[in-house]
Amino acid sequence: MDFDLSDDHELIRRTVRDFAENEIAPVAEELDRTKSFPYAIVRQLGDLGLMGIPFPEEYGGAGGDTLAYAIAVEELTRVDSSVAITLCAHTSLGTQPIYLFGTEEQKREWLPDLTAGRKLGAFGLTEPEAGSDAGNVRTRARLEDGEWVIDGAKQFITNAGTDISGVVCITARTGHPTHPDEISNLLVPNGTPGYEQGEPYRKMGWNASDTRPLSFDDCRVPEESLVGRRGDGFKQFLRVLDIGRIGVAAMGVGLAQGALDQALAYAKERKAFGQPISKYQAIQVKLADMATEIEAARLLTYKAARLKDAQRDFTLTAAQAKLKTGRLAVRCTEEAVQIHGGYGYIEEYPVCRMYRDAKILTIGEGTDEVQQMVIARALGA
Repeated sequence: MDFDLSDDHELIRRTVRDFAENEIAPVAEELDRTKSFPYAIVRQLGDLGLMGIPFPEEYGGAGGDTLAYAIAVEELTRVDSSVAITLCAHTSLGTQPIYLFGTEEQKREWLPDLTAGRKLGAFGLTEPEAGSDAGNVRTRARLEDGEWVIDGAKQFITNAGTDISGVVCITARTGHPTHPDEISNLLVPNGTPGYEQGEPYRKMGWNASDTRPLSFDDCRVPEESLVGRRGDGFKQFLRVLDIGRIGVAAMGVGLAQGALDQALAYAKERKAFGQPISKYQAIQVKLADMATEIEAARLLTYKAARLKDAQRDFTLTAAQAKLKTGRLAVRCTEEAVQIHGGYGYIEEYPVCRMYRDAKILTIGEGTDEVQQMVIARALGA
C-alpha cells in the first residue's frame, strides 16, 4: 500500500495551506468575534475552484476526487473551522444530492453556480424530533395541481440564510394513505414564497458560519423539484451522510493539527524556570501523544476517502473516522489550551476559538453514539 500522496494531492495541500495562512488566518479572530459570514473568503474559494472540488468539470467542478476534497477541508480547518464547515456543508450536503440523484435539468440549473461558489447549497434534514432518529421526519409535502405543497420546519441548518444561499434540499414525507412513511427529497430555492429562514442561532463555536432554523408554510415548488425517485429520500440521505462524514472527519484532523501547531509554537517560545516549556517532559508527552493520534486519525480519514474513490463500501470506515477525529479534536484543543495556561483562556489566542469549535464535531453529521451504532451494525453486532 502506498501512503504517499500524489503530486496533484500535494499541490492541493500547498495551495489551500497557503491560502488559509495568508488570507483566512489574519481575519479569523475578527470574523469569529463579530459573527460575520466570510463572504469575501467564500468568493476567493470559488475563484480557486475549491467550492466544487469533487464534481466533474462538465458541471463547473474541479474534477478532483474525495481525497483531494478531504485534504482541502483539513487544511482550511487547521486555520478556521467556520470557513471549513461553510465549504464542507455546501459541498457534501448541499451539492451532492443534486449531483448524485438529480435530473440532468436540475444539474444544469444548479451545479454551475454551486460548484463555482456563486451560490451556496444547504441540506435540510434535522428537525425537533428528527436528528439522530433521522427517519422521524415530520415535514410534509403533498402533490397538488402539479406542485409540491410543503409544511414543516427544520433546525440547525447550515448555509441556508446567507445573501448567496441558492437552494436547500429538504427531506419531507410525501406519502399517501397507503404509504404514510414515504420520504422524498425536494429542492426549495431561496426566495420561494412560504419558505422562511429564522434568525441565526447563538452558538458555542463556528460563529462565522451560518446556522439557523427554517420553516415552510404552504410553500409551493414545481413537481419537477423532486430529487430522484419519489420515496427514495431515506436511502438518498443516508448515502449523503456517509459522504459528509468524510468531510467532517477531515475537519477533526485539521482542527487537531491546528491545535498542535499552536501548542508547539507556544511551548517553544514560553519560558518557565529558565527554559522553554517545550523542554519539560510533561509538555513533551502531551505534544507527542497529540502528534501520534493525529497521524493515526489522518490515515483513517484518508482511507475512507480512498475507499469512496475506489467505489468500494466506505460506510464503516467513514463512521470510524468521524468518531475518532471528533473526539481527538476535543482532546487536542483542550490540551492546547492547557499548554497555553491562562493565555489559552484568552480570545486573542487561536486555541481558545479552536476549543469552542471542537465540541460540535462529536455531535454534527451524526453524534458519536450514532457512529457507534453504525460501526456495531457493520460488525454484525
